[in-house]
Amino acid sequence: MSLWDALADLEVRVDGYKLERRESATPSGWTRVTTTVVLEGDGATGEGEDVTYEAEMHDGVPDELMLAGTWSLEDLSHHLDEFEELTEGFRRWAFESAALDLALRQSEVGLGEALGREERPVRFVVSTRSAPERWLEFAPELEFKLDAENDWDRELLRSLQELDRVRVVDLKAYYRGTSVDLAPDPELYRALVEELPDVIVEDAWLEDGLRETLAGAEDRLSFDAPVHSLADLDGLPLEPRWLNIKPSRFGTVRELLETIEACEDRGISMYGGGQYELGPGRLQIQRLASIFYPDGPNDVAPSAYNEGEPRAGLPQSPLKPRGVPGL
Repeated sequence: MSLWDALADLEVRVDGYKLERRESATPSGWTRVTTTVVLEGDGATGEGEDVTYEAEMHDGVPDELMLAGTWSLEDLSHHLDEFEELTEGFRRWAFESAALDLALRQSEVGLGEALGREERPVRFVVSTRSAPERWLEFAPELEFKLDAENDWDRELLRSLQELDRVRVVDLKAYYRGTSVDLAPDPELYRALVEELPDVIVEDAWLEDGLRETLAGAEDRLSFDAPVHSLADLDGLPLEPRWLNIKPSRFGTVRELLETIEACEDRGISMYGGGQYELGPGRLQIQRLASIFYPDGPNDVAPSAYNEGEPRAGLPQSPLKPRGVPGL
């Protein structure tokens, strides 16, 4: 039985839903806005988080979709196909994950139990633009995922190698028109794979001669931003050995699970990624990591890591399974 087949027939009763908006000023100076979809039915609630990045888009989250009824999870997903307002993946995921959460809570089971899988402690890394050394003053065992910068040179890379705490470097080559764009640079790529020989290299550009620059490091290449479906995974210029799974990118539960299953079948190692969630989405990506890729360098650190400067007292890796019904 496939992963999706194990969930498709779950019954879910929906009486209605409401929306909850969250806002948080980030340490880097911008305001993060997300919207939580709260499905209600039979005395239970299920939640999903819309992580669309453009703040103004959260003024248009639909609040009057006709979702009431008793459905199988598969039938409700097909029903969501009918709404033009839910064609964008992040928003669709909010409703899909809320439906899955509600179905599991009404059945009084957790996702791992529903899938027949164990939920295990989750190793996490901290994604930061602050110097890792500042975090290590408070927690020497932390591991990191870093976004590469244009001004990185070999001296800096050697210092990161000496720390031996960086597990993933993100080259951000597939972003356009955002504050995190990083133009492909063959000198940076070459220095990175030479000076950090054990680090996973995420979202490197493979055209315009860059693939040759990365020759010999193919088993460390990972992808994130280009992959929203199994078809996207199949369409990559090479089959990666690693994949960053951000559930909200996939839109539907089925698409997410089919991609995860394909990775398991093909021997592609996975790790979880976050979207600066402010609400239930953060706990949900941690739970998915606990079931499918608990030992990966998961970029799913507790939200407290996004809420201020390095400091003592934050939760440490690994995170214990929650062990409660729901997603």
